[in-house]
This record gives sequence, C-alpha cells and structure tokens, in this order.
Amino acid sequence: MLFKKKTIEQLVLQCLAQKIEPTILEKLVEQRRLIIKKEPAAIELNLPFYAPSWLRALQQQTEQELTEIFGKNPVWNISYKVPKFEHKKAPNINANIKNIIAVSSGKGGVGKSTVSVNLALALAQNGAKIGLLDADMYGPSLPTMLGEKTTKSVTNDGKYLQPISAHGIVCNSIGFLVEDDDAMIWRGPMASKALQQVLNETDWPELDYLIVDMPPGTGDIQLTMSQSVSITSSVIVTTPQDIALIDAQKGVVMFNKVDVNVVGIIENMSVYSCVKCGHEEAIFGTGGGKKLAAQFNIPYLGALPLHIQYREDTDAGLPTVAKNESPSLIEPYLLLAEDVAINLYKNLNPTIEQIKITEVK
Repeated sequence: MLFKKKTIEQLVLQCLAQKIEPTILEKLVEQRRLIIKKEPAAIELNLPFYAPSWLRALQQQTEQELTEIFGKNPVWNISYKVPKFEHKKAPNINANIKNIIAVSSGKGGVGKSTVSVNLALALAQNGAKIGLLDADMYGPSLPTMLGEKTTKSVTNDGKYLQPISAHGIVCNSIGFLVEDDDAMIWRGPMASKALQQVLNETDWPELDYLIVDMPPGTGDIQLTMSQSVSITSSVIVTTPQDIALIDAQKGVVMFNKVDVNVVGIIENMSVYSCVKCGHEEAIFGTGGGKKLAAQFNIPYLGALPLHIQYREDTDAGLPTVAKNESPSLIEPYLLLAEDVAINLYKNLNPTIEQIKITEVK
C-alpha cells in the first residue's frame, strides 16, 4: 500500500499543532494569518493579539523540528493586527475603539482598580494600543493611581475632551473634570448619563482595547454599560474568600443575562509573600477563582499575588507595571494580559469586514 508523502506545509502545521491550542491554530489558518512558505523557508504570522511570551515559547519549542522539516532554520515574519470582535449589538461609540473590555467585581475591596490599571499597562507594554476609562462616577480613583491627580481634561473644539496620557496609555475619568473635594451626589440615572458622556465625548485615538474600570456591584452604571455600550467582553476580579466569590458570581450572572461575553476570572490577592522572610500564606483561602470559573465554564485567567507594593505604587501614582522595578510582581500581569488577549481571539470571531487579512509580502 502506498502512502502519500506529506507536504512541507502539512508537516509544519503538524509541528505547530503540538504547541498552539487547536481552536486558535484553526482560526489562524482559516483567516490566512498563518502562511507557510517552502522557498524561502519562512513562516509568516499575522497575530491577532500581542503575546510576547507565548510567541517566544512557540518559536523556541518548535525550532529544532522546524529546522529539520525545512532543511534549514526558517525565518519568522511576524506582524500584528488586532481585529474588532463580534459581540452583542449596541450603539457604536467611536470607530477608533476596536474592543471594550469591562473589568468588574461583585463587591468592593478586591483590588479591581489596581488590577484594571496594571492590566491596561501590561497590555500596552506587550504592544497593544490601550485606553483606560474610569467608570466609577462616585469614587474615581484613576487620576490618583496614574499620578495625574491635578490634571484636568480639556477640549480643543468645544465638543470632545482630550484624553489624558500617562505611562504609555490614554485615559479619562470624571475625576479629571471635578475637584477632589466635590461630592458626587447623583441619582443612578444622573451618574449613568455622566458616564456615557465621558465615554462618548472623549476624543479617543485608535485603540486595540479600551479597558473600563467598572464600579463594584451590579447597579445602574453596570447595567448602563452592559446594555447601552458595545462591550466586547468582561473580566471578573475576585479574591479566593467565599464572600467575594458569592458576589463575583452575581457579576457573572449579570453579564450572562445581558449577553456580554465573560473572557475569564482573575483571582486577586491569592497568596501573600512576606517581604522580610519570604514566607507565603494564602490569607484569603485558595482555589476560589478556579472553582468559580469551573462553575460557569469560563476561563480561569490566573492568580495575582497579595503584596504591599501594588498598593504603595498606585498610591504614589506610579503603578507597579509602569514602575518596572519588581519582575516577580510585573510578570503575573504581563502573562495575564496575554491570556486576556488570546482568550478574546479564541472565544470571539472578528467582525465580517476584518476576517480577510492581506497576505504579508
């Protein structure tokens, strides 16, 4: 019996399939984001997400086998194009914003704002164009956390606010429009309207992702964002303790009811590491985030440590990822940013107009 010899392309795909999740590899091939060329020996990869560690591991782990297949070390031609993903239909706010990711929690005190800021900075550090919106109308913390406490939003044309640039990202917050000691005494509808104005009337540049730091809970502002804004996906932040998980579950249920994709669960304050002796202890328990993710069959995006430096850095206006002094505290966020971007591509499809990718020459 004669067996047909596999082509170079088939052998390369077989090699890559050992390291790339099947759904992702299938999409890359179907959308012609992955082109294999025998002569010259090259792999052209137009990535729909920025994931330096993922790409580096892929190249290193396949180097030997690919060299054997091609007969020489192949060239990797890498380019990037983050697509706009299909999601629940809602009014388009700005053609410059490809995707909106809401970072939410069922209750306060789980470090959601710290996660939002450092996640946004990590996505930008990985290579994406990032915006950050503070959706807490009653207690905006973004100006302080980004070191822009005295900065105020301005308008150049009398119509649109100019976003504030800080640490390589652009952002806006009601905190840039009011004085610190002005109490936000608003009814729910008033706060919701103010949020939509800050979101819609900001002159956002071209963004791959707009990260929205949501207020805790499932009230008026959360419903406004879920129903009136074209949110691409959401991320739920929780701590391992039971009471936080109960409230985080409510957040997942809310997004499910309004048909907003949940890209995954982040477990914050997972393990405390003593700064003096290095002893590690799970103060708030362990495994809660994984259990919640399994309960709703959504991705578990990983755990972030409990460390005083995260709080000190944001209080000082220089978030840990931007400060870039503690690799052990930064690395979890860089990997988290990759997981968020990769899972968006895995779980959602690009809009029809962005499916066809021009072949890299």
